[in-house]
Amino acid sequence: MKLYITTPSPFARKVRIVAREKGVAVEEIAVDPYGDAPELAAANPIVQVPTLIARDGLPLTDSPVICEYLDAVGSGPRLLPIDGEDRLRVRRIETLANGALEMGVKWVLEKRRPESERSPSWIARWSENMARSLDALEATDPSADDWHIGTLTAGVAMTWMNFRHPEFDTATGRPKLVALQTALEKRQSFIDTYPA
Repeated sequence: MKLYITTPSPFARKVRIVAREKGVAVEEIAVDPYGDAPELAAANPIVQVPTLIARDGLPLTDSPVICEYLDAVGSGPRLLPIDGEDRLRVRRIETLANGALEMGVKWVLEKRRPESERSPSWIARWSENMARSLDALEATDPSADDWHIGTLTAGVAMTWMNFRHPEFDTATGRPKLVALQTALEKRQSFIDTYPA
């Protein structure tokens, strides 16, 4: 299987971590989605990472979809429960963390615009939404002992925000998320995929 990535992408990192945790071998191919990498464009018409070429040769896009696939075909305990209330609980946590990351990516893209074209009101909105998402994640009592796709994504989000937005305070008032991040960043899958 082939996985198209960029090493700074938190969504690609999430998939890379799941592949390692589940023992699924994938060939990681670094591409430039902003340069419309032809091999990525052929697999994913919106030219986004991550994109996985699955065992059947068809592309999978969107990190939750790819992670669910890898979770199903890999070995070891499930990162996403198959059904029931626990599945919804885990999906809710994953969705909150993904939402925080989406706000952070929008902020990154805004920073890349010429300063005269940047929107202070949008930057403020995205940073407020990131803060609210992190506060909601903190309220879920995240713990490295409760290992699933939601806590994995929350850990990825904390590290990525510190990497891309060092001016944004992720820690104050969020001791459980800080502890989660600290614990998860010691796992080999996290060490191997640290954003660069």
